[in-house]
Amino acid sequence: MNSAILLGVNVDHIATIRQARGTQYPDPVRASFIAVEAGADGITVHLREDRRHIQELDVRLLSESLKVPLNLEMAATPSMIDFALQVGPEKCCIVPEKRQELTTEGGLDVCALKLELTTTCTSLSRRGIEVSLFIDPEEAQIEAAASIGVPVVELHTGAYAEATNKASEDREFDKIVRAARFANEANLKVNAGHGLHYENVARIASISFLEELNIGHAIVAEALFDGLSQAVRRMRRAMERDSQ
Repeated sequence: MNSAILLGVNVDHIATIRQARGTQYPDPVRASFIAVEAGADGITVHLREDRRHIQELDVRLLSESLKVPLNLEMAATPSMIDFALQVGPEKCCIVPEKRQELTTEGGLDVCALKLELTTTCTSLSRRGIEVSLFIDPEEAQIEAAASIGVPVVELHTGAYAEATNKASEDREFDKIVRAARFANEANLKVNAGHGLHYENVARIASISFLEELNIGHAIVAEALFDGLSQAVRRMRRAMERDSQ
């Protein structure tokens, strides 16, 4: 268990704005340095198959220049595995990916994809990359992840974030707490993310078994009004466990 929770800032949607007009700005690399200066412990990017936001050059530049860990979210496809092995980011988070989805809609089915994921994770680990699996907060998925030998799981918090009433939110929060405890007892490092924002993050950040939260959309949205530095600092304050 970790007394201070880490913040990984996802800069995908800086690139989304850039790609909307096909310009060279706003630059997600520049945004990453601003986020780090404001207190981000790491930077996360998702290189999607359709390249809707982050591009290969972004990942290469970040890998070469960041002084904090770069976490590359990616699907377990041959082309993405080859790219990750070439670039060698500090971390890779394997996520499910469907071209038609607006954003990642759920966790990996590690139970069904165990053989494929074992091969992928072994290849990345041998390159010195810390591998995590993005999964729903379910014991069966955690057990499957542990059996593969990955050191980290990231719990999908989407159902909690999208809950429409207090009772539903409480149920989803309890699932995350139980899953985080179960993963911790399995000697896994436990991260979490998806759909977290300034109003709902404190409760998740209070879970002592979690080591890091990865948050992007809410920070980029807030940056439109208050600037990126202020948005990152505000998220850090919202995550402070001592204030819970």
